[in-house]
Amino acid sequence: MNVLIIGLMFTAFLLTRVTRIHTAVVIFLLQSVMIAIASVAVGMETGETHYYLAAFLTVLIKAGLIPYALFRIAGRLKKEREAGSLLNANASSLAAAFTTVLAYGLIDRALPGVISRDALAAAVALVFIGLQVIMIRRQAILQIVGLNIMENGLYLVSLSVTQGLPLIIEMGIFLDVLVAVAVLGILTYRLKISYFSTDTTLLQKLKG
Repeated sequence: MNVLIIGLMFTAFLLTRVTRIHTAVVIFLLQSVMIAIASVAVGMETGETHYYLAAFLTVLIKAGLIPYALFRIAGRLKKEREAGSLLNANASSLAAAFTTVLAYGLIDRALPGVISRDALAAAVALVFIGLQVIMIRRQAILQIVGLNIMENGLYLVSLSVTQGLPLIIEMGIFLDVLVAVAVLGILTYRLKISYFSTDTTLLQKLKG
């Protein structure tokens, strides 16, 4: 599990530095695969079969359908990159490092001596980093990726604290994420058609 945690944090930090939309989607795909592996590891440890189904749904939806849809949209955007982010790459990585230290500090203070400290702190850090991506990035697809990184963090929290949610709740969450990404993907493509860009700051022109 420690190797998975390191991999998850590495991909999260890497996401704060990339500007190519295609690369960001690849990073999200790899992170989702690691989340699925973590679910399988918990299933092997507890002997509960529904973790394997959760892992299968993670691969199908978050490492399959969602990246496929985002790749399709990114392909239609040609070579569009992130430009004019609120923070540059170095500042963004520094902010991610700060949120990671903050996450570990919060876990140590709120849950001293907890067995799953590293996994729980990494999960909280993923939520913070995903929120950071949503806040500082202007490209709609990168904001969608940030939303899914947050969801990965929340799922890892459930694995760390309660060893997973009931299957019906997990399936509902997967469906909500899939629908949200589908809607945001459609809006992103319409934004590209209308403004020849997916920079969400252009939506300010819609203000009355």
